[in-house]
Amino acid sequence: MMDIDAIYAADRDQPPTKRSLPWPETRDGITVVIEPKPHWASDMRAVRSEAREYCAYADWTANGARVRFFGHIDASGNDLIRKARALIASEIADGH
Repeated sequence: MMDIDAIYAADRDQPPTKRSLPWPETRDGITVVIEPKPHWASDMRAVRSEAREYCAYADWTANGARVRFFGHIDASGNDLIRKARALIASEIADGH
């Protein structure tokens, strides 16, 4: 049986477009959490760690901290990480 950190490490071994769990990235002093791309989306989102703001991942990779962030999303990047870890913990507890 794997633990949460091992599951995250195995996910990070995949290229970004194949990952299924959120991961942090820092550029120019700004940390974002990358939300994996759902099957219906054209791009992933980069969500600021401490703020409820996001941008397109392609813009983040091209522009770093100079990217334009948009507000009005449901969660900060830290919230995304917490929710994913809680979901994994629940699945481990259920024996999956």
